[in-house]
Amino acid sequence: MPLIPSTYPGPPTYQYNGHLQTIMPSLVRKVLGVVYQRERLTLQDGDFVDLDWLENGKNRLVILTHGLEGDSNRQYIRGTAKLFAEHNYDVLAWNCRSCSGEMNQAFRLYNHGEIGDLNEVITHALRRKRYDEVVLVGYSMGGNITLKYLGVHGRQLPAVIKGGVAISAPTDLGASAVLLDRPSNRFYRNRFRRKLVLKISQKAALFPGRLDMTRLKDVKQWRDFDEFFSAPVNNYRDANDFYTQASAVNFMPGISVPTLLLNAQNDPLLSPECSPAWLAETHPYIFLETPSTGGHVGFQVVRDAYTYAERRALAFAQAIA
Repeated sequence: MPLIPSTYPGPPTYQYNGHLQTIMPSLVRKVLGVVYQRERLTLQDGDFVDLDWLENGKNRLVILTHGLEGDSNRQYIRGTAKLFAEHNYDVLAWNCRSCSGEMNQAFRLYNHGEIGDLNEVITHALRRKRYDEVVLVGYSMGGNITLKYLGVHGRQLPAVIKGGVAISAPTDLGASAVLLDRPSNRFYRNRFRRKLVLKISQKAALFPGRLDMTRLKDVKQWRDFDEFFSAPVNNYRDANDFYTQASAVNFMPGISVPTLLLNAQNDPLLSPECSPAWLAETHPYIFLETPSTGGHVGFQVVRDAYTYAERRALAFAQAIA
């Protein structure tokens, strides 16, 4: 499909660059009135993930996947959950391993390329209740996971999965890692590193000898962190293997249901390679929208309780039903 012209009206005037459009929504936005019912799902390997439900007795379900070091209570997830619930969807916002407030039990954590857990979540949801329609929505890392899942499963998807939406998705992880090392991205880099080092340290304490924490002193760029820690804890050979196996762009040609990728051009965390126009121009199921502004998982709109991304996800889901 050709690229989609964006109708995003732009952010509030005080959010005058991509950094403010990224940071301010997470600082000042509060989505109220979302009360989840939590369920713990035991995975096939004996580990667990926590599922947060908004059930309205509907026959349509949206499954939401959060970003790196996020969870189901991030405002972008709560906003999407609330909006879909208001429009006659059941909502399942799941938390990746270690992201629901309790460390997971296995050595491995979660990562951009892990689609097995999402598959188990989907399988469980469809066994739990019979739905007529399911749509997948993911933000940032969750967007990459969503796209990879749809591409890998291709025409073998459960028939009830009608499509997907990925927002601010780093579909090319190698290119994004390079971008993260820019001086202007120090805030995000330090924030991610601080949180991930804490989790990696916990894993090292729980599984002595599995990780060499002395390598932290050798981390000079983000790729080093992935080489020394992200790859081994998640069973990749090295950073190159991680980037190859986890980047959704390498699997998106297999997508067989309508899928929207919404990436802002001024997203400080995404390189141009993350918005593969070359693929969208020829692929019958991939719709690419790249507004000039929006930041990373920002997309706020003046005097609107919901973001453009949230409303766009709902509109796309309704259109493909």
